Amino acid sequence: MIGAAGMLEFNLLFFAVAIPATVFAGISKGGFGSGVAFASSSILALILTPTQALALMLPLLMLIDVATLRPYWRRWSWPDARVLILGGVPGVLLGIWLFQVTNDDVLRLLIGGISLAFVVWQVMRRQGWLPEAQGRLAASSGVLAGLVAGFTSFVSHAGGPPAAVYLLSQRLTKTQFQATTVLLFWVINIAKFIPYAWLGLFTLQTTLANLMLAPFALLGAWLGVKAHHLISDRLFFGLTYVLLTVTGCKLIWDALT
Repeated sequence: MIGAAGMLEFNLLFFAVAIPATVFAGISKGGFGSGVAFASSSILALILTPTQALALMLPLLMLIDVATLRPYWRRWSWPDARVLILGGVPGVLLGIWLFQVTNDDVLRLLIGGISLAFVVWQVMRRQGWLPEAQGRLAASSGVLAGLVAGFTSFVSHAGGPPAAVYLLSQRLTKTQFQATTVLLFWVINIAKFIPYAWLGLFTLQTTLANLMLAPFALLGAWLGVKAHHLISDRLFFGLTYVLLTVTGCKLIWDALT
């Protein structure tokens, strides 16, 4: 919750929103390909400034990355991860530029717009309204997808969807897909950390919040690894689309008004 001077307030509302958002991020990254983990940032942006929400979530996402590396170690597709990483790092550089020339309302609009665009894309894909790739996309397409993933990851932690577009064309198994996204965003989140610090996004308050929320991030990661084999993708993503639609509309409304 934001105080009168823009300070984080560790009150009941903050924890009522931040704890479920953190657990959700862990479940998404631990078991469902990281594609919707950015919903946590969208939810937090409802009660915090976008920069506070992004800064608070990054160390937690990095902790989740470390916690989920071991269960999926070497089960990824390294050729696909490599081309996405090659594009992802330059994408982070584009995100740094945007942060220096924009404000919180533009970030709210971006986060909200990305949230709704993701839902629309998924619905259209599931309804068969978008043509499926007939073959595996070329490595050059992977670099481009990585570029977009790096950029959207930097400005909203929403790098999962662009990466998924490429990875889905590679006909990976469910576990290969999951493991590849774990590796990819472990690298991209490390690449984001120093620029976030340089831009002054981290504060003593976000650090304290990270310490308090870290156990819930680990809990979410553990639940996600377990849920990977137990819960259907349809149920998990269905609930996520509702969350993203509501939060996306609210963020866009706040940005425009």
